[in-house]
Amino acid sequence: MSVFESFRKVDIYALGLVLWEVCRRYVSNGLVDDYRVPFHDQVPGDPSFDDMKKVVCVDQQRPMIPNRWTSDPVLAGMSKIIRECWHQNPNVRLTALRVKKSLMKLAQDETKNKIDIEY
Repeated sequence: MSVFESFRKVDIYALGLVLWEVCRRYVSNGLVDDYRVPFHDQVPGDPSFDDMKKVVCVDQQRPMIPNRWTSDPVLAGMSKIIRECWHQNPNVRLTALRVKKSLMKLAQDETKNKIDIEY
């Protein structure tokens, strides 16, 4: 894998972290999670490179996805995308185009569901 391709794969992983942070603040059934940075419970407040390398690469940890996300169609769809962005094998991670298409489909489905409910 080229250096450029490696950066693309790590960018997708990082996008998954950003999506996780956004989803934690999404109000679902009147509930919302407190803001937390990824790995807040696994590393010090200002983690070193070695701290993060151990948690992510050696221990293969990922931020926890709350069980309640499975009961909301948007959060369930987002958690699937997030997990695919975090795949341990970088070659299996989603491409940026696939993430975009998956997010657009999720938004389209949610809009359709809201229209069906309202009418």
